[in-house]
Amino acid sequence: MSMRTPQVEADPTLPPEITIYEVGARDGLQNEKAIVPAEVKAEFIRRLAAAGLATVETTSFVNPQWVPQLADASEVLDLLGDEGRGPKRPVLVPNERGLDRALEAGVGAIAIFGSATETFARKNLNRTVDESIEMFRPVVERARDCGLWVRAYVSMCFGDPWEGPVPVDQVVGVAERLMELGCDQLSLGDTIGVATSGHVSRLLDALGDRGIGVDRVGVHFHDTYGQALSNTLVALRHGVTVVDSSAGGLGGCPYAKSATGNLATEDLVWAMEGAGVRTGVDLESLLATSAWMANHLGRPSPSGVVRALTAPS
Repeated sequence: MSMRTPQVEADPTLPPEITIYEVGARDGLQNEKAIVPAEVKAEFIRRLAAAGLATVETTSFVNPQWVPQLADASEVLDLLGDEGRGPKRPVLVPNERGLDRALEAGVGAIAIFGSATETFARKNLNRTVDESIEMFRPVVERARDCGLWVRAYVSMCFGDPWEGPVPVDQVVGVAERLMELGCDQLSLGDTIGVATSGHVSRLLDALGDRGIGVDRVGVHFHDTYGQALSNTLVALRHGVTVVDSSAGGLGGCPYAKSATGNLATEDLVWAMEGAGVRTGVDLESLLATSAWMANHLGRPSPSGVVRALTAPS
């Protein structure tokens, strides 16, 4: 029996096509307690690409003491060879030292990781928001001089576990300053998964009012409260076409205990297929990849679509 697929009823309120920015290999795995071997990570990235995910964030050049899981960043990229380089294979870099290592590895794209709140900037980067932006300035400048594509993540855009609600203007202010450094794309992170639809609309409108249009924005929702997909649909109806998601719903945040997994790529692809939106992803191949990784991690995937489509009939 062939795999079940959604009935297609085109939704004219959504874009005809979206770009999935796959974060499973980096954001998804960074929280895992047991170290995943570099060979497995490289194979995971190859399989994700083979399933049609054109953009895959591969790893992070952070201090291995902070995130031991990603201490093998150079090794993973060596294993991937040319497949791990280029503008569609971004790596996260926190500072100039990280950029040096990324350039040495020959990457074609980087991402920096800022915070909309002071407490998280301190916990994650050991700096104030102002200091972190100054730390990123030479990183972005040098990356651009080397012809790299640059993305800016802003975390805690919709709420912070220590500070509570985060004013929209505060988020916009930080986003503006990061984009002024010369970044190509902004990713709005709902790190603890507390965003709701009206809040998403309001933030996108406020960014647009300050000249950061939806053509330069990606969204990154966590599913802590089961809102990741509904929030994504709101963003898409606003004209956003880049969505961060993680194969099998892997991931969380090592510094925010209340953060559960990212939006599962399978859940996103199923919803898009049903709405007639092109993603370029082969759902069956992606399912097999997530099942393979879940097997390596020794636990089932939290994705609803993975569970539904892999359940014994």
